Amino acid sequence: MKVPYTALKLPKLLWERHPLSEERLAVETNAIFLVGNGQPVRGLPYGAVLHERMRRHRYSGDSADPFLIDLPNDVGTRLALSYVDESETPFAALTRARKLLGMHLGAARLCVGCFGISRAVASRALKAVIAATLSGRATMPDFRRNKGQAEPRLAVIRVAGPNITPELPRLLAEARGNHLARYLTTLPADRLTPGIYRAEATRIARSYNWHHEFLDEKKLAARKAGAFLAVTRGSPDRDAGILKLSYRPRGESAAALALVGKGICFDTGGVNLKGARHMYGMHEDMEGSAVALGTLAALTELKVPFGVDAWLALARNDIGPSAYRPNEVVTALNGTTIEIVHTDAEGRMVLADTLSLASSTQPQLIIDYATLTGACVYALGTRYSGAMTNRPALVEPIIQSGRDSGERVWPFPIDDDYGEALKSDIADVKQCVLEGEADHIMAALFLRRFLVGDPDWIHLDLSAGRHKGGLAHIASDVTGFGVYFTLNLLLDHNLLPAAPARKR
Repeated sequence: MKVPYTALKLPKLLWERHPLSEERLAVETNAIFLVGNGQPVRGLPYGAVLHERMRRHRYSGDSADPFLIDLPNDVGTRLALSYVDESETPFAALTRARKLLGMHLGAARLCVGCFGISRAVASRALKAVIAATLSGRATMPDFRRNKGQAEPRLAVIRVAGPNITPELPRLLAEARGNHLARYLTTLPADRLTPGIYRAEATRIARSYNWHHEFLDEKKLAARKAGAFLAVTRGSPDRDAGILKLSYRPRGESAAALALVGKGICFDTGGVNLKGARHMYGMHEDMEGSAVALGTLAALTELKVPFGVDAWLALARNDIGPSAYRPNEVVTALNGTTIEIVHTDAEGRMVLADTLSLASSTQPQLIIDYATLTGACVYALGTRYSGAMTNRPALVEPIIQSGRDSGERVWPFPIDDDYGEALKSDIADVKQCVLEGEADHIMAALFLRRFLVGDPDWIHLDLSAGRHKGGLAHIASDVTGFGVYFTLNLLLDHNLLPAAPARKR
């Protein structure tokens, strides 16, 4: 297997300084008009036709609902028009771009005209169009025998107006990282076992010159990683383990950042077996690890000046005679004893030992990613992901990075009194509670116990890892949520290498 994310290329961007005319538009088969609110359409190319068709169709001018028309010229230009609000959010701009690109499926070329909007808004809108184009060009797994003929993918974008080139290398790095995360997450469970996953991640590591180390079950047993190994006991294959991948820029020997990802390649629920409705789709329970891997790839392509480690907890939660059971007491790598309550809470078990390993290397910041709890989905739906942190000073950057990146995140509290429910009569801590109240918060409190040395820590519960119909500029149901958010948090909010100076 070879994930084709590196084949993703930027479309060719061409600029014309002069506004679009009807004569120029008549040679383009596909076009987009981005129009400022209040701008009369009569002043646009084919304005009279647009005005009449909009009146006839009673188009409201809602910026979230583009207007589609085939122009009465020789090539029948397909034009999608959308109004743009100067104060719109990045999420709205990205969502509009996805809808606009969806109206031009199969187009090889696209002409974009901006009318009555500021340079800053035009730049943001164009950035969204390029991001949506890259997402749409990403090849996803398809095992159908009759796939049909591949549609041409958008290769050229011609922009009428000033040269407002966004930061193209970052757009490409983000798109590739997101594509890697989505591709891996979409693979069926028989095509992405922990062993296959490790082999592909190792191949990627060699291509990026990352150092890589795999802690198999024997090595984890030597380190007494009982929480991780409890989950893997039910698996017939002994291919589980923790894969560490390391990027180092020249002159850096340590990692300032650790990315930790839940990599449960299939989750049956264990002896607390899931029902059919909840087990279907559990090959996607490794999305957190794929996001960590995609983020590492993006940061490497951008050659960030700080070291990064990614720790992927690769396993399956299988059912079998040796599977772990409720009421067992297991000992984690850091010596904490855990009373097992529900075997379907396996994600926090594998993450517990992985976080201990990652934090023991003393990074300045740890971010972990996991499709961890149904409680987070119940709280937020699948449009936002949840975040929890041990640093109040990080709450505002977390919210703002969610807004700026279009991958919206909302923080939850992790006050100590929530943890009272996790007190055990026979162990240091309960794995979870059966009542399910605020389980996403209790899961974060549980994980916090396994941090060594009290590093800055952000936990992302990926409730938006799958959203029907896509989210923001991502058109697939699997969103790969987290790559764009993390790069915004790190690069636009300067979290590294300034973390030691921040007040705790």
